[in-house]
Amino acid sequence: MAAASSAAAAAPVVAAPVGIPAALQERADALLAAHRQMIVLMTGERALGAAEKRAVGAVGQLLFHDMQERQRALIAQAGDMADPATVPALNALLDRIESEPSWFDADRLAFKEFLGELSTRYGQAQSLPGLKLGRRASEDLAVLAEIEQAYDRELKDVFGRFAQRGIEPQREKWADYVAKLQGLYSRDKILKDFGSIVPYTQPAGGAKDKEGGDVREIFGTSLPPKTVVLTFDDGPHAKHTDEILEILKRYDAPAIFFELGQNLGKLDAQGKAQLGANGAVAKRVLAAGHVLANHSFSHSMMAKMSDDAVRNEATETEALLDATGRPQSTLFRFPYGARNEDKLSTVEALKLRSMLWTVDSMDWADPVPKSIADRVLAEVDKAKRGVILFHDIQGRTVQALPTVLDQLVADGYRFATWRDGKFVVNAPKKAAPDDGVAAAGDTLYRESHALVIGIDKYAKWPGLHHAVPDAKAIEQLLVTRFGFKPENVTALYDGEATRANILRVLNDKLTDSKRVKRDDRVLVFFAGHGSTRKLASGRDVGYIIPVDAALDDLASDAISMPQLQEVAEALSAKHVLFLVDACYSGLGLTRGGAPRGSKNFLSDNARRIGRQMITAGGADQQVADDGPGGHSVFTWTVLQALSGKADLNGDGVITGTELAAYVAPAVSAIARQTPAFGSLPGSEGGEFVFELPVDREGLSGDSVQLDAAASQVNKRIDEANEQAVHAAAPPKAGAAAGAPAIEVVVKNLEGGDAKLTMPAAAPLPPRVAAQRANDRGLQLYRERRYDEAEAAFTESLKLQPRFALAANNLGFVYFKRGKPVEAARWFEQAIEMDGSRALAYLNLGDAYLQAGNDTKALAAYTTFVGLSPKHARVASLQAWIATPDAAHRPQLTQ
Repeated sequence: MAAASSAAAAAPVVAAPVGIPAALQERADALLAAHRQMIVLMTGERALGAAEKRAVGAVGQLLFHDMQERQRALIAQAGDMADPATVPALNALLDRIESEPSWFDADRLAFKEFLGELSTRYGQAQSLPGLKLGRRASEDLAVLAEIEQAYDRELKDVFGRFAQRGIEPQREKWADYVAKLQGLYSRDKILKDFGSIVPYTQPAGGAKDKEGGDVREIFGTSLPPKTVVLTFDDGPHAKHTDEILEILKRYDAPAIFFELGQNLGKLDAQGKAQLGANGAVAKRVLAAGHVLANHSFSHSMMAKMSDDAVRNEATETEALLDATGRPQSTLFRFPYGARNEDKLSTVEALKLRSMLWTVDSMDWADPVPKSIADRVLAEVDKAKRGVILFHDIQGRTVQALPTVLDQLVADGYRFATWRDGKFVVNAPKKAAPDDGVAAAGDTLYRESHALVIGIDKYAKWPGLHHAVPDAKAIEQLLVTRFGFKPENVTALYDGEATRANILRVLNDKLTDSKRVKRDDRVLVFFAGHGSTRKLASGRDVGYIIPVDAALDDLASDAISMPQLQEVAEALSAKHVLFLVDACYSGLGLTRGGAPRGSKNFLSDNARRIGRQMITAGGADQQVADDGPGGHSVFTWTVLQALSGKADLNGDGVITGTELAAYVAPAVSAIARQTPAFGSLPGSEGGEFVFELPVDREGLSGDSVQLDAAASQVNKRIDEANEQAVHAAAPPKAGAAAGAPAIEVVVKNLEGGDAKLTMPAAAPLPPRVAAQRANDRGLQLYRERRYDEAEAAFTESLKLQPRFALAANNLGFVYFKRGKPVEAARWFEQAIEMDGSRALAYLNLGDAYLQAGNDTKALAAYTTFVGLSPKHARVASLQAWIATPDAAHRPQLTQ
């Protein structure tokens, strides 16, 4: 590492600011210098010739590992929590990271991993100064995330963007930043400083192997089309390896982990392998079904080592890998990919086989997760197969990986691994036949979390009547319909919903990265009072009112919209939705609605962060607290929307935008309030998604219906939405033809119009379309809208003629409308399609009974009793079957 050290040490010498120990300052400056050199080295790399590109890649990887060493040294020095001088020294260093005037925003990205370690270590500190330091590091990390996004918007194929708390971003152009760095370093100089490094070279026969099918070294050229191998180098890592394992599990994707011996443990004086702390991580890799392979002991440049040294590096690591209990593996990966004929032969003599790669994620050079993902997907798209190189030792790889896997799965790629000397392609999971389009969303979320708040009994504010029932109905809906685990739903009702308790759940429970992961979703529902406070500047700030808030001190006792925005930004979950059944303004929302989607909406949406909010109304409006069913009008409408009505484009999912597009015009039409919708700062256009479950209900006399008043309200809601929804303008000339998108205009917080656009759904298979029509018919039946329900069930049977459930349901609509003969025909058809449907026999018996054909009614009831002996009506039916006289004849009610 001597060459790397001298190169990275070329940073301008700056005196240590007051409070920063010289050694800490030196390590931080050296890390920044290496970060800057990496950017200069890799800028424009795609345009280089093949030979120079190989040299740049080789030097870049060595520089990356030098940066890792410097990172570890800096973290080690920062981790001495027992020394009382450590926290003040680190605060002084953070002062510099946050505000050094000579630095650009992108310079601060050099310290992302360092800040992450500080946040983790000091977030659990026992002292108040330590806890404050951990909090400060967390806030700086949030700023770095915004800076990454800003650069990503500006440049797409080089690195990334930042925000605002302790760090004050300068918002410079990327080109300006690179120009500044190129004044300090040049690529030629960096390459010269690393001139002793052997570039990537093909040993004799290597190039032929790469083109001819993985004969000697393995590159993945013999893989079937649309198949990739995921590989991860340099682990195991105490944190990031487990995070990657969790992501791979979600996608049922196998991987090969090339481990460094020094990260696994060491050999004692007798040559016996002694696993260290990370040995347990390696065992978890094996337990998850992945392959452990050899990446040398120390990640040295093996092409420059003696044959004996190469042999020792490989055999020591093999011993440590064997100590994990792994099955025999023959794979070996040369550090940096650098090898020559002698070293390749040395490794082969140990019965090991070299595996390299065809797709380099360059996660070792690129600090921006989205850029890493875009690069991998572009390279895979060109080659249509290959071995992908990642590293499981840094957070940016963890952030990029779900985006890569989402798109690969959507594009039909398969994942392979290496076993018994050959590639083995993983069999994809099979979707259930009735899953339809919703099956595409099975991998959308790892877990679902919710905070549900309802307050009726305020201490100092006027009491409400329906806020608690509203919240309880939402809680039940999330658990029973949308698969939220009860243990992941926190409910605070009345006296529990204090300001301290609400903030504790928001700031501690939901922002806990061990509990809430990147691929999760979070929903926050609040029903209670809201208020608006006008600042001296004239700007409005909205508040939600906890149960213990005073009337005259919102700033201290309530929870402001800026606070909720901070929570939204701090959450690691992919998609977050706030549903606020209260009225106020001052939310600071940005846009309303996602961009027009593609046919791959679910996979595209999975790559975008989403932070959305829907509120019941604006300032100076009152929530209608006397809606149908003992709910407020807003919550009632949300409940109806999530029953399936808000699936405006019929694709089987309800997005946050669709929910707002359904709820806003409906509530405005029946109450004096105007719901507002928008995306919070930090959102990237992602959509919170509710996947609609298939409704398996067969209608019978036990089916629950809304009362007449609620049914009438729902009809008004649907009429309002029919008037609000219209087709979007046709696409511009040259665009792909297809169904038009759907648009709804709602009011934004400023009172202006906001146009929400939902993509048109892709054509559905007849079976799926039939199920959707049946579900729609069930909704209409519950609302006593029999003509429309009949039409929906009829449409379902046109799409799938042998759909027994729809046939039963159509028959029951006839029965409900006093047409037992027609009803009996459809019940008989349902039985002919599926003779195991007990309810169809019960309904058939009721239809014949109503039509006066007691003989056929008795026969149908007898079969029903045999199929469903525990049904509530069995006793009365058995009594009539035993004694078929007028006294025992069942009494039917309509």
